[in-house]
Amino acid sequence: MFVAGFIVVGAALFVELAYQPPYWVHAVLWIPLSAILCLGLLRPFKGWMIALQYKNDAAEGRLSDE
Repeated sequence: MFVAGFIVVGAALFVELAYQPPYWVHAVLWIPLSAILCLGLLRPFKGWMIALQYKNDAAEGRLSDE
């Protein structure tokens, strides 16, 4: 999930530059946050993907008979 990675990396860089916490604080903050964001964004992105399939009349892949 690029969206979750963008959010977590941006926040981690901000926290590192602003507060310079030890590495264990980063692990305690960002590992659970990335898991929560990935799982939380899973359903909306799946719905978006299915909506795009309907919009574009997606069909099962087939080999051409040429």
